[in-house]
Amino acid sequence: MVLGAVLNPINSTIIAVALVPIGAAFGAPPSQTAWLVSALYLATALGQPVVGRLIDLFGPRRLFLISTSLVGIAGIAGTLAPNLGSLIAARVLLGFGTCAGYPASMSLLRSEAERTGRDSPGAILTTLAVAGQTIAVIGPSLGGLLIDVGGWRATSALNIPLAAAALILGARRLPAQARPRRTGGRSIASELDLPGMALFAALLFSLLLFLMNLHADTWYLLAIAAAAAAAFAVRELRAAVPFIDLRVLAGNTPLLTTYGRALVAYVVSYAFLYGFTQWAEEGRGLSPSQAGLVQLPIFLTGIAVSTLTGRHQAIRGKLLIGAVFQLAACTLLLRLGGTSPIWLLLAVALIFGVPQGLNSLALQNSVYYQADPERIGTSSGLLRTFIYLGSMVASAASATAFGQHADTGGMHQLAWFMLGAGAIFLLLTVFDRGLRRVAAAGSPS
Repeated sequence: MVLGAVLNPINSTIIAVALVPIGAAFGAPPSQTAWLVSALYLATALGQPVVGRLIDLFGPRRLFLISTSLVGIAGIAGTLAPNLGSLIAARVLLGFGTCAGYPASMSLLRSEAERTGRDSPGAILTTLAVAGQTIAVIGPSLGGLLIDVGGWRATSALNIPLAAAALILGARRLPAQARPRRTGGRSIASELDLPGMALFAALLFSLLLFLMNLHADTWYLLAIAAAAAAAFAVRELRAAVPFIDLRVLAGNTPLLTTYGRALVAYVVSYAFLYGFTQWAEEGRGLSPSQAGLVQLPIFLTGIAVSTLTGRHQAIRGKLLIGAVFQLAACTLLLRLGGTSPIWLLLAVALIFGVPQGLNSLALQNSVYYQADPERIGTSSGLLRTFIYLGSMVASAASATAFGQHADTGGMHQLAWFMLGAGAIFLLLTVFDRGLRRVAAAGSPS
């Protein structure tokens, strides 16, 4: 479960220190290499709820094995990529390949709770969160080391042994029998709601294109996204078995609020990961390995915070503290410049580690208790979709702020944007009364 769930975080973060070397190798500016980030998240944002739905219907094992096989193929394709376009295509395949790990884990946890009658997976949820955080922050340091040893292609090659290990463990350890939830008499196609999935894909793709090209002449992409959203809503409200049950979702305000909170939280998180790292290399003059090491305090703080607070059900308190520390770290970014001492960069990373450890754990636990148990795979996949939407917004904001060069002025512009997102996160937490009910649901009876 852990290995499958970390395949996406490691590929999300390891690319942060590889963007500059890849841009130099292919002669591409940051505005183009940003597609290496967005392509992965576009595929994953679409694929997570789709694969989650398939897991709800057919169980986690076969979906896990198929998706993980794609990770290995994508690793080979990325290692051999002759140009930036080929590498972006490999990242798309990689995004689809990493879709099954997290929803499969959440589905297994829920089915095990039903089997044993013990619905107290706090320690395991903490383990998943800590593993994701560990990989997310080790990623830049590991990426810098791999680049020093074997160049940027080594960051793609890493997926080959990881996929092989996940396939072997998945084949040997995941439950052999699926947990079907199919409704008798309906075809597989009707249960999957293929038209709904297609409209959902059109919505995400047009929205991403608009975010990556924020110009007056690209307004039509936003219009296309709005039209796709309207058509998607009509389709889902009429479908006998909808891909995303909008009626149930609309009636679950706490879950919708959690999704919105996840989006803005990860706008801040990924804007820091990609923006700060690129600035550290180009604006501050650090090497890829040095830029990765600067982020190690996030790893140390995040793991310590998650471990210490993982068994406590104070979800609202975790989110409030995380929000305050996010705002403090973003404010400190405005003090950084091309000659800032290393200790100041480390201090900023240290402060960012607190929300890194608190927010992801609290959001994950919220979805576990707020979602319909029959659709836990789809709901957990949707959580990741909103997280990846946040990463897309962060990637677009980074590309807009930096343009052709990741300088200090662009980093300060990005910091103001992050402050705005952090303020929204704080407001969504302060005024969400449903968080108290989540804490009550997770408490031992």
